[in-house]
Amino acid sequence: MKKNCCCPEQPGRPEQAAPCCPSGSTAREKKIQVVPRVSTQLTGADKWGAVKARWGIGRMNYKVEPGIYAVGNPDENAIVLVSANYKLSFDALRKELAGLDAWILVLDTGGVNVWCAAGKGTFGSDELVRRIDITGLKEIVKHRKLIVPQLGAPGVSAHRVKGQSGFTVIYGPVRAADIPAFLRAGMRATPGMRRVRFSFKDRARVAPIELVQGAPKFLLIMAAFFLLSGFNSSGYSLNTAVPAGLRAVWALLLAYLAGAAAAPLLLPWLPGRSFSFKGFVIGVLFFGFAFFTALRGASPLETTAWFLLISSIASFLTMNFTGASTYTSLSGVKKEMRYAVPAQITAAAVGILLWLAGRFV
Repeated sequence: MKKNCCCPEQPGRPEQAAPCCPSGSTAREKKIQVVPRVSTQLTGADKWGAVKARWGIGRMNYKVEPGIYAVGNPDENAIVLVSANYKLSFDALRKELAGLDAWILVLDTGGVNVWCAAGKGTFGSDELVRRIDITGLKEIVKHRKLIVPQLGAPGVSAHRVKGQSGFTVIYGPVRAADIPAFLRAGMRATPGMRRVRFSFKDRARVAPIELVQGAPKFLLIMAAFFLLSGFNSSGYSLNTAVPAGLRAVWALLLAYLAGAAAAPLLLPWLPGRSFSFKGFVIGVLFFGFAFFTALRGASPLETTAWFLLISSIASFLTMNFTGASTYTSLSGVKKEMRYAVPAQITAAAVGILLWLAGRFV
């Protein structure tokens, strides 16, 4: 077997490489001469980029070029693993392939991860077949097998891909970390490899983006409450606005942290099955904390208003995590929203009216 001629390893963001095969190479070797080889070791820049992406900094453009990449020194018999072009997904895969020779076929998912892209259809059968054709994969490998991540299964129809491209789809494990064991087992996944978990670490990873995405709107809401706090039966007073406004800001901040951070972290231990109820519970707990730190001494109207506002806001924000969790189904979420969202809106509206009324009592 002649040694293949992948281009020099590129540890950072993969870019198209220059030809590097000798003129006497075979047709297959010439085909793969422009395939970039990527490292299984993540650089400091890769890790820092991941941190920024999880906090919403440059997240919408954190992606690699669709195409085919080489890990190690793959030949025409090497396995082909399919990934999304979201760089976090791509990096999560390649870092688990140390010591392996493999091809990574990257689909154009618009910089969206495998699970979400599969739901949207961008990580799907059509794009997979199209990418096989564009990359000339049939000329790179002799076999006709593709390992598709389990989370991509909703978007990829194995029989369609087989019929249109000739490649057999093998659904791999949920987590890239299980790929070496999956390969050692003859491409057979254990039940544990098929199980989607939503561990504390997973929940901690999705919380930052929720905190960042909603922050601008919440800052405006806090500013509005602070300014409105100055109104009273005598008109408008800054002396009134400062203490009442600071109470409002503190209460709103707690409501935000309750729904966007505490709820996902404590999700398994919060009572109830629906996310809206779990959020309501954590909201009540945070209201209790607010009452004993900022709302003590406020009027009964204001206290009641903040009970309704904190619990409804926390309940609503907690529902944002239904799409990232394994705890829910699409039909279950739709059913929950039909009764939860009207209740949240009603509670928040009544809370605002009571809070405004409290300014004049």
